[in-house]
Amino acid sequence: MLRLLFCSVFVILLAVQASALYSSSDKVIELTPETWKSQVERNSDVWLIEFYAPWCGHCKSLAPEWKKAAEALQGVIKVGAVDMDKHPALGGPYNVRGFPTIKFFGPSRSSPVDYPGARTASAIVDFALKEARRLVDQRMGGNPKANPKANAGKKVVELTASSFEKEVLQSDELWLVEFYAPWCGHCKSLAPHWDRAASDLDGVAKLGAVDATVHAELAQKYGIRGYPSIKVFRPGKKSSAEDYEGGRTADSIVQFVKNIAEASAKPREVVQLLNDEVLGQECQKSLTCIISFVPHILDSAAKGRNRYLDTLKQVSAKNKGKPFSYVWIEAGAQPELEKALNVGGSGYPAVAALNVNKQRYAGMTNSFSVDGLNDFIKSIMNGKQKLSVLSQTPELQSSDPWDGKDGKLPDVE
Repeated sequence: MLRLLFCSVFVILLAVQASALYSSSDKVIELTPETWKSQVERNSDVWLIEFYAPWCGHCKSLAPEWKKAAEALQGVIKVGAVDMDKHPALGGPYNVRGFPTIKFFGPSRSSPVDYPGARTASAIVDFALKEARRLVDQRMGGNPKANPKANAGKKVVELTASSFEKEVLQSDELWLVEFYAPWCGHCKSLAPHWDRAASDLDGVAKLGAVDATVHAELAQKYGIRGYPSIKVFRPGKKSSAEDYEGGRTADSIVQFVKNIAEASAKPREVVQLLNDEVLGQECQKSLTCIISFVPHILDSAAKGRNRYLDTLKQVSAKNKGKPFSYVWIEAGAQPELEKALNVGGSGYPAVAALNVNKQRYAGMTNSFSVDGLNDFIKSIMNGKQKLSVLSQTPELQSSDPWDGKDGKLPDVE
């Protein structure tokens, strides 16, 4: 009887020992629903937490390394562990589906960062310190070295799970979206090229970036399995995405986008520049505005004016997808604008290119023809066109839209 009792106690002790990967003497904090609320949810401390199962072989192998990491990080970052056999509800909100799963919890408890590295104490500590440094840099307004997109130029749109639908899927524009991880070396190498491409393509397409370690469900939706992964969302209705398989340099990305934009873009409408509102709509969207000053209706009649406008429409069709818009004004209707752009001295039609954002303009000396205008646009794109500084964009006078008819001489009493 005593032998049977001893054996039973021995088996129970073995079972307890097998289930207890961590003890009170370790620096690893075993978390329960109660301590999770008091120490994690209601506390601003930074945590590194392992979700494990006692029977899991990989978890048992990790345990001594996890203890070493907890020792090294004591007083710097809190290291915890959740027994998912006992407390499965704690891992549910964080998409824990396998063991061990390690997550870094910064100030945003709802968006922890997944640990993707080797299961050694040194790799774990390195990851935790990099993430902590990134948080400190963000608070200081500095440049987090661990995040390749923290330095992203203002033209790269940082996307989140909540903004993705509206910004990308509901947009009619062409989008290229990079899914990256802050620790990824290839992502860091791509970052300057991505920034430059975003700047070069301003007005043609939008480039975005998604931190896939924070927005894991969004990355999973688009089948992201490695970093960086670039997805192409073509103009118009976006029911699906395509893989970008081109080069990882700014020039390759820009050329790829331009090829798509030119193939899928519609020619921009040729618009009469009637007031400041039209100027804002057509010339202040990071586009270079081709402004044509056509002869007065009494000088050209409707037939002559339509020939000028047809020429502009052909040019627009020829250069669709390029960052240019096309507006026209009747000669003399906006004298301050003519003066600012230094046109009209040699007669009409006259043409100037204006970039309101950069406050630069250039006058065209070519003939007013499809070839002449195309050459002018090409010289601007190639950087060969001499540009002048616009001291100030003049306020426009409101004018009436052309009715499409010949002009009439005013009655003389």
